[in-house]
Amino acid sequence: MTYRALITIGATAALAVATLSAQNKAASNSSSSKIPRAADGHPSLDGIWSNATRTPLERPAEFAGKVTLTDAEAREWEMKEHQAWQDLDGTSEGPLHKTKGSEGTGAYNILFYDMGNGLMRVDGVKRTSMVIDPPDGKIPPMVPAARGRFGRRAGEGVDDVKERGLSERCIITSMAGPPMLPTLYNNNYQIVQTPDTIMIMVEEIHDVRLIHMNAQHKSANVRQWMGDSIGHWEGDTLVVETTNFTPQTRFRGSSTDLKVTERFTRVDEKTILYKATMEDPSTWTRPWTLELPFIAQTSPIYEYACHEGNYAIEDILGGARKIEAGEKK
Repeated sequence: MTYRALITIGATAALAVATLSAQNKAASNSSSSKIPRAADGHPSLDGIWSNATRTPLERPAEFAGKVTLTDAEAREWEMKEHQAWQDLDGTSEGPLHKTKGSEGTGAYNILFYDMGNGLMRVDGVKRTSMVIDPPDGKIPPMVPAARGRFGRRAGEGVDDVKERGLSERCIITSMAGPPMLPTLYNNNYQIVQTPDTIMIMVEEIHDVRLIHMNAQHKSANVRQWMGDSIGHWEGDTLVVETTNFTPQTRFRGSSTDLKVTERFTRVDEKTILYKATMEDPSTWTRPWTLELPFIAQTSPIYEYACHEGNYAIEDILGGARKIEAGEKK
């Protein structure tokens, strides 16, 4: 091969790489230009959002080794999942109620649940779990000391209202996070963004979480229900680090050492990609990460009258007193 031929091939290859790079940059710039932005130039996260999904937190055994599904595979699983919930409509015989010891009491009708219509879609494909690291889609094992902590059934005493769980007492919901995960219903959030502070209001129990931008964490002896959240921008991604949780707000058995690092990325007009990494050496053998999309909504945040409708607390404690009275006869 001649020297001139080599020069020609090299020039052609360089031109191809440059063209592809220019095309990719143009595509990236085009995508970035479609993202709504605040007055300060950062992506705007303002709006009403929902993270409702049927995607499980951990990958089911039937999908072992499969991070994603084809649309046909996803549709088959979604139909089975839908039917399983329909079969439990109005009953309390499902696995969720059994773990709470409330079989035989009846439950909400399916129409009150808000878990989305199917598996979440990220990067155009259906995901089999929210957990993306470890790669097997499973939460890492607990350290021995934490297993006993997680096994204790806190919040189930019946001698005093303060012995009940925080959500039963309308103090805080697990949806508020962090991490911000969907539950059975009311999976809606309102975000209001300013340069100094970002507010996230959760529809359920209407908790309000404040993220202070470019600030310092509070002293370690200052503990809050939702922790102390400090944010900063890394390019177009909002990064939020939360520490200083109270001993009562345990996430899946976590300790007060829990640190949650969240990433909010506005990928298009209708989607925020949410990622959260949990670090707690006192609880898990390694950090782990989950990811799910938040989808823009047109409906408003509705009132969640938790205290006003909380007749369950009276029934739980009153039922315990009646049982005690019966045992004394």
